[in-house]
Formats: sequence, C-alpha cells, structure tokens
Amino acid sequence: MSTAPTVVIVGRPNVGKSTLFNAIHGQRRSIVGDEPGITRDRIRGECNYSGRPFTLIDTGGIIPNDAELIPREILRQAKTALDDAQEIIFLIDGRSELSSADYDLSKMLRKLGKPVSLVVNKIDAEVRSGLVHEFHSLGFKNVFPISAEHRLGMTDLLDHITREFPVPEEDPEAAPVAEVEPGIRVAIIGRPNVGKSTLLNSLTGQDRAIVSPVAGTTRDSVDETVDIKGVPYTFIDTAGIRRKGKTTEMPEKLSVVMARRNIRMSNVCLVVLDATEGVLGADATIAGYAHEEGRAVVLVVNKWDVASEKQKKMFTEQIRDELKFLDYAPIAHVSALTGRGVKAILTMVRKSYESAAKRVTTGGLNRFIEKINFDENLKIFYITQTGIRPPTFTIFTDKGADLHFSYQRFLINRLRKEFEFYGTPIVIKAKRR
Repeated sequence: MSTAPTVVIVGRPNVGKSTLFNAIHGQRRSIVGDEPGITRDRIRGECNYSGRPFTLIDTGGIIPNDAELIPREILRQAKTALDDAQEIIFLIDGRSELSSADYDLSKMLRKLGKPVSLVVNKIDAEVRSGLVHEFHSLGFKNVFPISAEHRLGMTDLLDHITREFPVPEEDPEAAPVAEVEPGIRVAIIGRPNVGKSTLLNSLTGQDRAIVSPVAGTTRDSVDETVDIKGVPYTFIDTAGIRRKGKTTEMPEKLSVVMARRNIRMSNVCLVVLDATEGVLGADATIAGYAHEEGRAVVLVVNKWDVASEKQKKMFTEQIRDELKFLDYAPIAHVSALTGRGVKAILTMVRKSYESAAKRVTTGGLNRFIEKINFDENLKIFYITQTGIRPPTFTIFTDKGADLHFSYQRFLINRLRKEFEFYGTPIVIKAKRR
C-alpha cells in the first residue's frame, strides 16, 4: 500500500474529473466521454511532481442528495476516499452556472476541515478567465482556472497542492536496489495493409497477430511484451486507420477510436509506410495523430525488399518533403516479412524513448540561451523545462505569448542540436515575465 500523500478529485458529473486525472497522471487511465456518470468506481494512480510522490484518486460524479442506488454508492465511495485525503481538488465546470449540487458539495467539503482547492475547469481562453471570480461564492480561498483538456493552468495547480508534500530522502544505510526499467510502450500505427501485423510478429519473434492480404484484418489491438536486454517492450499492433469518410462499419469505427487511444497511451509510435506506394495523404494524417499527442516517432518504411532502387531513392526524399513536421523522426528501412532491418528499430525506439523523458537543468538552459543570437526585437529573460514526453520548455520574453512561429522553430532546432533530443517533438511555451 502506498504511503504517499493522497489527492482526491471530486465534483458533480461531467465537469471533467477524468480528463483532469489523465492530465495529472500522464496516462489515459480514466475513460472520458460526454455522457455524465461514466466513472463510477474510484480510479487510483501513483504520480510524481517535482520529486514529490503522491497518490491521485478520481471519483465518480457526486450528487449529494440523490436517492438512486448508483449515485448513493458513488457518494459512499467518494467519502471513503476523502477520509484519507491530504488535499482535495473540488472541480467545477467554468462554462456553466453554479448549481445546487455544487453548493451542497462545497458545504460537505468544508465540514471535512481539509485543504480544498477549487478548480474551475474548461477555462481555455482569456475571455473566459474573467468568469473565475464568480465562483468565490462557494467560500474557498484557493481558486485555480484551468483547462484539463488543453493542459492549461496545470503548473500553478500542482505547485499548490504538492507544496507541503515530502521529497523522499535516500537512506545511506539502505541496501542498493537494482533499478527496474519501467518498460516501453510502442504503438504500431499506419494505413490498412501496410504490414503492421507482420512487423509485430517480426519484432516479437512469434506469430502473435493474424496476417492477411485483406486490408482491415486487425480490428482489436494486439499487444505483446518481450524482454530485450532487461527492458520490457510492449508492442501494440493497432487497426489500420482510415479517414472518417471511409469508415462505415461500427467495429471499424471503434477500432479506429481504440487505435488513437493506443497512440495516447504509448511512449513511442512506429508509423509504418509502404515503400511500394509512396507517401499518401492518409499517411500524413496518421503520423499527425502521433505528433499532436506529443509521442516520440520512428518512421518505418516497410516492404523495402520489393521496392525498386528508383522507388527507394524517391521515397526517402518524399518522406522528408511530405512529412516536414516530422523532421525529427528517424527513418528505418525494413522488410517485416524477412526481418531485414528490424533490429535497427529497437535502437531507434530506445533512443527516442530516453530523449522524450530527458530533463535539462535550468542553469544549462539559460547558459544555452546566452549563446544564441536572437533578433534584436525579441528579448528572452529566462527559460526552464516544465514537462517531459514531450520535452516542454517555457520561455519568458518581452513579447509574452505572441512568439512568432519562426522564433519557435529556430529555438526548437537549436535545443534539439544542443541537447541531442532524438525522435521526439519539442514544445515551446512563451510567457511575459
């Protein structure tokens, strides 16, 4: 049982508790949907922020005076979690008016005598931030506007709720413990019939997935974990992703939803392309899903053994031309059928995984900034790393958030070169000092 402090998220149904849980936890543990009441059980996750470990609990939507069996059971489960809580996040919907359930729940939380942070969700634009003061009527001192979906306002919230959590000290007399590799989740994605299932079988050394010349054979996600030099790799073969207009059957639609979910839950995405067909529009769309989710990416050009020499040369040039937004992604040329080139993928996956989780000291970053000759119209005062997977950096400038994309691109390229970020996107956020 974890001895770390416990943070409990509570609120009425459909205010975004599961989305906030996923945003803090860093993985998609809770199911998120528009239908109220999807989460019923307590969902627990172990988290760490700035070296401070804590346990996060997502509760079902609470309606304090509802007599129905399931809402009553949800309330009982939530009260059990609240009894053990060191910090409580009371989440409300910033886009809707306060309801009687919000007032009843605030009254219940105040009686507990525990630290409560009132978190106003769905504040995803400056125009909405002015609405936050209206929620002070609930009687809580600490109010935080956020957008859980867009990860806005998370730093201020986490700084506050973990401010008094202990940082574990190392016991000098404790016996050394062998470091356990956490494991690397690798999603294999691409259009139907580009060889994803064959690649899974080649990577794992066994016929785990059904292979067929018929496009769309895989519908459920197939995963296999293998141990490679002491590191567990979990490879997930996803269904071929089609454009929405091309997807008609319900099982196919669900498989596409699950494929995109597996992208979000992965550490690295293998985007499989067909060397005999060239880069198609659908390839760019699928690769874009991985890029938008901030996943590390390796481009795998399959069927290299049956492509002509002319096709090979043209295809590599086409990749860099058509997929400019993935200029950081390494390219592996393989034949999944024969196994040729497959081992190189593992090296690329490991390097990309490690780069995505790399942290750079603030001192090192600011020494780096001092060496850069920026345009005289832009002054950078300070830079710090604020996240990983993907590596995220916040810079404080005289321009505030209005940082031209050309500056962002220049800074990303220099960061990538200076600190050897490999196979991972980099995010730059700008603020006014």
